[in-house]
Amino acid sequence: MITLTLRAVRTDAKPAAPMPAPTRLPANSLYLRLLTWSFTLFNSVRVFAYLPTIWAIQQHGASDQHSLLTWITFAGANASMALWLFEQNGRRIHRAVIVNVGNALMCTAIVLVIASHRLGH
Repeated sequence: MITLTLRAVRTDAKPAAPMPAPTRLPANSLYLRLLTWSFTLFNSVRVFAYLPTIWAIQQHGASDQHSLLTWITFAGANASMALWLFEQNGRRIHRAVIVNVGNALMCTAIVLVIASHRLGH
């Protein structure tokens, strides 16, 4: 059997203080400019960082050293992030979208190389 207990709620209590608004930095702040450029730099370099993995699998055929599920997940995460950024920014393509598309394409290339080696053997 279930018993419900009702409690009286005081209506004369003071309301909680409102949460302070988040602090926003000016769009032209040095911090935001550095953050934007470091994002662009490191994520652009990351596009090229996939090349040694592709080359190693092609050269040595050791596709069993790489998880197909992991690379499919990375490709999907980068592709969905690119689409999310595109939608969140008024359906505009900007550097973050382009960088995520590039990373998704490189992860997809690794998936294809791994799959081709596994199907070929």
